[in-house]
Amino acid sequence: MDQAANSARDARSVPVCYRHPDRETGVHCTRCDRPICPDCMVSASVGFQCPDCVRGGSGTSHPPAASQPRTLAGGTVSADPRLVTKILIGINIAVFIAVRVQSSLLDHLLLVGTWPPKPFTPTMGVAEGEWYRLVTSMFTHEAIWHIAFNMLSLWWIGGPLEAALGRARYLTLYLVSGLAGGALTYLLAAPSQASLGASGAIWGLFGATAILLRRLDYDMRPIIALLVINLIFTFSWSGIAWQAHIGGLVAGVVAGYAMVHAPRKNRALIQFGTCALILVVTVALTLVRTAQLT
Repeated sequence: MDQAANSARDARSVPVCYRHPDRETGVHCTRCDRPICPDCMVSASVGFQCPDCVRGGSGTSHPPAASQPRTLAGGTVSADPRLVTKILIGINIAVFIAVRVQSSLLDHLLLVGTWPPKPFTPTMGVAEGEWYRLVTSMFTHEAIWHIAFNMLSLWWIGGPLEAALGRARYLTLYLVSGLAGGALTYLLAAPSQASLGASGAIWGLFGATAILLRRLDYDMRPIIALLVINLIFTFSWSGIAWQAHIGGLVAGVVAGYAMVHAPRKNRALIQFGTCALILVVTVALTLVRTAQLT
């Protein structure tokens, strides 16, 4: 009888709970990968964890190399999934207040190709070597309604996107979208046209959110309606740098697709490699425009 029982156990293909050997289970802890039964499952932000991992690995049988839970895009699940979004909002608000206190600061932060128009001197702008304006302009705003709209969009769209991608991937997406929007503005707008605002980066988040919703097979109608409404405003109101919106949107779609569709093998290489290619295109566009203006 004992030999028959042992043979039955050896032939069993379904693993058993590490705490209850008499219970078969197909669920594994997302951290240590040990099989756990329903009584041992502790709901986590991604999947289920075993009691030992929830207690911080105090169990004696806890393996030394426990894997961390990951987001859909492969990022690390964090305790505060909106931390980067909060920091970005804080930076934008701080710059807005600083400009209100000293208005002349805005002249050194906004995006402009070259100003005053040559042959007047002194000149300033990206064409004069001030490439930093492609970054600083992403955190400047003209009026309270401008920053309010962008920051509300950043909170509503950026927060869930940060939770889905992870901090590093989300921040990379934000920056490359903003830079791409600035580069397209620099390329197509008049050299003396000033541009400011986080709109390029925000539109990049819109594009990446659409890709994410499609990947999760969620209802696409709300994000499509939001994009259509914003496109109508973009091209119907004067004074809006539509180039930043389109450049950010395209970069966000491309980077977002790489973030959520990259295969598990070499996933980080594909994701950040795609963002690096977007930066290369951004630099190329900037060099082309600079050559035209100098």
